[in-house]
Amino acid sequence: MNAPNSWIPRFDIETMPTALNRYLEPRVKRLGYLGEMFQVGANAPDVLLTFMHFTDALKEAVDFDISETIVLTVAVMMSNRYELHQHERLSIRNGFDRMWIAEVEALAPDKAQVMTYKQLCAQRYAIALIRTHGSQVKDEFEAMSAHFTPAQAMSIAFLIGRYITHALIVNTLDLCPPVPSVFEDDFSP
Repeated sequence: MNAPNSWIPRFDIETMPTALNRYLEPRVKRLGYLGEMFQVGANAPDVLLTFMHFTDALKEAVDFDISETIVLTVAVMMSNRYELHQHERLSIRNGFDRMWIAEVEALAPDKAQVMTYKQLCAQRYAIALIRTHGSQVKDEFEAMSAHFTPAQAMSIAFLIGRYITHALIVNTLDLCPPVPSVFEDDFSP
């Protein structure tokens, strides 16, 4: 039996529409691979390109440590190994160690030892948002927002939604992670 996504064409970087190719080419050169999410997403090139511009805007709006706390948290909660493994590597490349990554991925902010208070507040909000579908997060959002500007707090909410969207697509198509977890290999920058 074919995989549920086998009928969706995969594009390589050379066969993508020009605007998408130009946008993704530097990323592909830096990483050394074209992830399957991009290969299937290229079927809707304008949507994928807009999604990536949204991602870029979020990188500018949210500090890296908070962003990675959110991304790893959402990836674990949404069972998105694809993004989880990539962001573990990105975290290590940017100075975080495996202990910090493991602590974030444990989803136990009340037991955390190395995460900062701002990271913990952001994680508590992300956990509550996903668990309650956003309907019972007033306390967590207010606690988190006390440490960020209104623009940053709203950007964190958008960031969580961005990574939920990614997880829904990856899980729907059963896409495999392009790289192993940092806990499965000896990855170092």
